[in-house]
Amino acid sequence: MSDAIFHRDGARFVPSDLARGPWSPQAQHGGAPAGLLAYLVEQIDGGAAMHVARLTIELLRPVPIAPLEPRTRIVRPGKKVQLVEASLWHGETEVARCTGLRLRRAELPLPSDLPQGSAPPLPDTGSASRPPWSPIADYRAFHSGGVEHRFVAGSFAEPGPAVDWIRLRVPLIDGEETTALSRAAAAADFGNGISWVLGRTEAYSFINPDLTVYLHRYPVGEWVCLDAVTYPQSNGVGLAESMLYDAQGPIGRALQSLLIEKL
Repeated sequence: MSDAIFHRDGARFVPSDLARGPWSPQAQHGGAPAGLLAYLVEQIDGGAAMHVARLTIELLRPVPIAPLEPRTRIVRPGKKVQLVEASLWHGETEVARCTGLRLRRAELPLPSDLPQGSAPPLPDTGSASRPPWSPIADYRAFHSGGVEHRFVAGSFAEPGPAVDWIRLRVPLIDGEETTALSRAAAAADFGNGISWVLGRTEAYSFINPDLTVYLHRYPVGEWVCLDAVTYPQSNGVGLAESMLYDAQGPIGRALQSLLIEKL
């Protein structure tokens, strides 16, 4: 079986070891189902003509390393605005769900002097690093083997804000080209991990039960950059916020709610 995050088994998607997350080898990293749900949102009838402007992903429970059945539906049809839904099921249990807001695409003349923004320093100027709790999760997984990281500010090894370029090392789905939307969604789930403030070596966990991604355009090329910061609060709740870029400039934003616990 070739390296990929997921393999097809009829209508089901079977995760490989490269889907595993840092909290348990039996559960997926959020980036894996996020990328898969983004793919499903694009595939729903009429998706080729639409731009997915928002993905709202709910990780309803730990997503297992087990075959997943996809289900999709159109919530609100329309020529200009559509709301669609994709979900992943393990047996009779729904484990993750995504609502996608799709907007019509149209050529629109714009003034040439509108501000476009610029990208952070490119990934070839960055460096790789490992978080201080790597020995706790020292197994083949999404965060360590499924993707590649290049930090241009901050690092996995130190707490605080970080700017990290991320790309998938392998296809999301075996034998299929990974779409730009899936690349963006899979990378966007790393915001809380790269900008961690309370670490596992201090016996904290910071799990995100959701991910919302806004994209005004899809990334060009393999790399997606996150300029991320995490805001923890003493009530056990936090927020991770990431600006998203490709090599040409800003592409959108991602937000994650955080459930913070002292282990």
